[in-house]
Amino acid sequence: MIRFLITASFVILFLVLGSPLLLAEYIIGKFNPERKSRSSLKIVQWAFRCVLVLSGTKLTVIGRESIPEDQPVLYVGNHRSYFDIVIGYTLIKRECGFIAKKEMERYPLLSDWMRNLHCQFLDRDNLKEGLKTILAAIDCVKQGVSIWIFPEGTRSREEGMLPFKDGSFKIAEKSGCPIVPVAMHRTADIFENHFPRMKKTQVTVEFGKPVPTAELSKEEKKELSKKVRTIIQKMLDNEPSASTETA
Repeated sequence: MIRFLITASFVILFLVLGSPLLLAEYIIGKFNPERKSRSSLKIVQWAFRCVLVLSGTKLTVIGRESIPEDQPVLYVGNHRSYFDIVIGYTLIKRECGFIAKKEMERYPLLSDWMRNLHCQFLDRDNLKEGLKTILAAIDCVKQGVSIWIFPEGTRSREEGMLPFKDGSFKIAEKSGCPIVPVAMHRTADIFENHFPRMKKTQVTVEFGKPVPTAELSKEEKKELSKKVRTIIQKMLDNEPSASTETA
C-alpha cells in the first residue's frame, strides 16, 4: 500500500508541478512543433521511468533491435494493465502516440500531455467519431509518428487475450507502415492483480519481428489482425529467457 501511495503521489505532483512545463511546451509548439514533440516525449519518459522505479518494476526487454529506426511503425500489443502504456513509452526511441479510450480526455493535465505526444482518443461507441480517430492516426504515421494500439479494445482481466478488433489495423494498411507485435508478460502483477497494492515485479517485454504491410493483397488484409494476434499469443506462450536486455 505504501508503494502505491508513493507512486500515486509522484504522478499527482508531476501533473500539478509540471503545469509550467506544459505552458513552455505550448509556447515551443507555436514556433517549432517538432521540437515540442521531442521534448514532451523526453519529459514524459523521465516521469514514467520514475514511476517504474517507485513501483518496483524491473524490465527485461527482448527484440528491441528489430524495430525499424528510419520509419514509423504500428505497435500492436496485448493489454493487461495501465502499466502497459507506462512501460511502452519508456522503451520507444522516436515519437509515438497511443490510441486511448475517449474517457481519458476527462482528466486535465494528463490529457494535455497525451495530446503533446500525439495520442488519439477513440470513442468506441460512435462509429463516425471512431473513424475520425483512425484517420488522424493514419495522418500521424504519414508525418513520421509511430502509433501504439491495443486491439483487444480494453484491458483483459483474465489470462490470454481477448479477440482483436480489426478497425485499428487500418492505420497500417492505409499508411503502409510495418507492424511491430509486442508481448508484455506479467504487467498485471504490478497493480491490477492485487489492487490497491503494488508489488515488485519483473516484467518481460518482447518485440516481435516487423510485419510488412505495404503490399498486402485483399485476402492478406482480411487476415492481418489474426496473423498479428497469433504472433503475440505465441510470444506470450513461450516467454524467452535468453538473449535479454535489461532496461
